[in-house]
Amino acid sequence: MSAAPLVGYSSSGSEDEDESKAEAEAGAQARLGAGVCPRAQSPLPNQRLPVPDSVLHMFLGTEEGPEDDSAKHGGRVRTFPHERGNWATHVFVPYETREEFLDLLDTLLPLAQTHVPRLVRMEAFHLSLSQSVVLRHHWILPFVRALKDRVASFQRFFFTANRVKIYTNQEKTRTFVGLEVTSGHTQFLDLVSEVDRVMEEFDLTTFYQDPSFHVSLAWCVGDVRPQLEGQCLRELQKIVDEFEDSEMVLRVHAEQVRCKSGHKFFSMPLK
Repeated sequence: MSAAPLVGYSSSGSEDEDESKAEAEAGAQARLGAGVCPRAQSPLPNQRLPVPDSVLHMFLGTEEGPEDDSAKHGGRVRTFPHERGNWATHVFVPYETREEFLDLLDTLLPLAQTHVPRLVRMEAFHLSLSQSVVLRHHWILPFVRALKDRVASFQRFFFTANRVKIYTNQEKTRTFVGLEVTSGHTQFLDLVSEVDRVMEEFDLTTFYQDPSFHVSLAWCVGDVRPQLEGQCLRELQKIVDEFEDSEMVLRVHAEQVRCKSGHKFFSMPLK
């Protein structure tokens, strides 16, 4: 439900009414000056009271998405324009990090930044099971219920992501340094198959035909694959291969599927 705008209305009476109101106001001021305490009165019709900020902002973010200002999110540009009532939606498996993984990332990122200084570390880590799609607000809960039904019978599984790879988005406006899945690929394909069925039910775009499941580690604006592939990529892979206990550090237990729609998160545990 959208919020009705808060609007102040002014009086539209005749000149005689305005004069009478002015006289009444003058009389009230005179009584106050004489020390007379008037009874509580409602504001005069032609007076505008300021609307508190708490009221003006109480409906922000209820149905509209975030303000489309690329400066607020590192220069990223929306894949599709924001419209009121539309919520960007994404299905993924969260990648729960451990201290050793963050130590590895602290070694990889400075090397990558020697080739592309504007690379920045991801704030959270995950493996995508869908593209970003648009849902109308009233379809979010039915969509999530359908997802829960589809993944309810899936068993938890282990997967490994240890192959360094460079990615861009479809528009080639962003570049990512990621770790590609090398074991567990079949289970991810099975999950995507079920997510795609839900997408089709809601007439939404399905996932890529030949997906490369991966965990993005860092990103930047623009297509900088030429700077990162080749020698840089080989050096990054060597760090991963030689990292102490890398096989165990990069082996993760997939325990749930999550859906993010707008600012809302929904978790669907696997069996």
